[in-house]
Amino acid sequence: MKPNEQHDDGSPASAPSLTTDEKGALANAEYAEPDMSAVDPKKVLLKMDLHLIPMLALLYLLSFLDRGNIGNARIEGLVETLNMTGSQYNWCLTVFFFTYCVFEVPSNLLLKRMKPSIWLPSIMVAWGTVMTLMGIVQDFKGLLIARLFLGVTEAGLYPGVAYYITMWFCREEVQFRQAMFFSAASVAGAFSGLLAFGIAKMDGVGGYEGWRWIFILEGILTVLVACIAFFTIYDFPETAQFLTAPERAWVVHRLRYQGSKDSGQMVAESENFKWKYVRDAFTDWQIYLGLWLAPLYGTSLFLPSIIRELGYTSSTAQLLTIPIYISAAVLAVAVAWYSDRSGQRSPYIFICMCAIAIGFIICISASAHGGVPGVVYAGIFIAVCGIYPAFPGNVTWISNNLAGSYKRSAGMAIHIGVGNLAGAMASNFYRSADSPKYILGHALELGFVAVGLCAVAGLRWNYKRINRKRDQMPLGEYSDAENSEKGDRAPTYRYVL
Repeated sequence: MKPNEQHDDGSPASAPSLTTDEKGALANAEYAEPDMSAVDPKKVLLKMDLHLIPMLALLYLLSFLDRGNIGNARIEGLVETLNMTGSQYNWCLTVFFFTYCVFEVPSNLLLKRMKPSIWLPSIMVAWGTVMTLMGIVQDFKGLLIARLFLGVTEAGLYPGVAYYITMWFCREEVQFRQAMFFSAASVAGAFSGLLAFGIAKMDGVGGYEGWRWIFILEGILTVLVACIAFFTIYDFPETAQFLTAPERAWVVHRLRYQGSKDSGQMVAESENFKWKYVRDAFTDWQIYLGLWLAPLYGTSLFLPSIIRELGYTSSTAQLLTIPIYISAAVLAVAVAWYSDRSGQRSPYIFICMCAIAIGFIICISASAHGGVPGVVYAGIFIAVCGIYPAFPGNVTWISNNLAGSYKRSAGMAIHIGVGNLAGAMASNFYRSADSPKYILGHALELGFVAVGLCAVAGLRWNYKRINRKRDQMPLGEYSDAENSEKGDRAPTYRYVL
């Protein structure tokens, strides 16, 4: 039996077991302060964490594992078996991001209209199937086409899950939860190296090379987990059976009024779909400025190769990625916890990006000097430990400042999707011709970080300026309905700094 239900038109439906009193409690959440006498906020948040985050983390772990395992397959002989050049391998990395970017906005809009418990597992089955078939490709063209379809099928997972979290948790609680599931990417990086190290030992089994088994087994694992996810993902707070009626009413109420609670005039966020909200997202300045805040894919796609080129064997290179990713996961969660506690985003993103810059400066300096692979490894270590806390901070900051459910849905998909085009560029930063030093790749990443630091400062300055201007505006200038329609552009809305 599904954990929750929904109308045919995609809108959240009342759970079948709701009584008249329970429906009244939910309705009350729309118009007045809910009855808190039977609600323990800490207990409710813990319930949501335990029911939602573990499965989301597992889904994203598999997603990141499947998109990044081509880096592990490369050092196990993929390029040599398929007779590919270095540029052809880079193209296989690049094309993934083209389709990944294009399909993110449609996928996020469908997530809101359909059941998350149906949509997310369905796309998992699709990309797991594609991943498995990547294990039997015979040439460059086959791998290129498979990577194109992998981008189509995986497009909805990360922006979908990131948006899904905002449908359950308020602005000051989101980054910790984003980091909890995003840190699964760090664990995926570590697990990927360990898993690839073990699977590569299957070289020759069934007449397949070890790198083929990496794709086949990880793809099959994704499909199996997707089948479980159909029965374990919950849809919306309004229909969550693990919450009581007063708890559901409290969760819904605080989500709808979170953007205006500091203005003195409580305005509910719009939950209705209009194409206007999608257009507003495509023309919102903050989304495009936020694109520059954190690089990610250059290191994740090439980390095993970079470490191998330092003089280590393939198996040692796989294993040396593990401490980097585990440390990054711990830091991502710790930084997010402090960020949520303070209610600030920009200071933590800025500090993390400074760490990224320091790491790449060390890499460039040590690579230019030569003969100090340990120092280069230390630089990569520092850079990755800055990247993984900064990325969920960036996504959270933008989502915090988009109001209206469908604008947030589209805006987060645009922000993540267009930002992922950086992955297409990063796929060509670390060229085979530049090995083993990869100075050009490190320098380009450093340049993006420098621009990102300016973007952080620019976003914070603009948000602060707009908030100050709105503080001086008289209340009641617009009706609640007009303010709800305006979303984050309403005078009652306050941006998170």
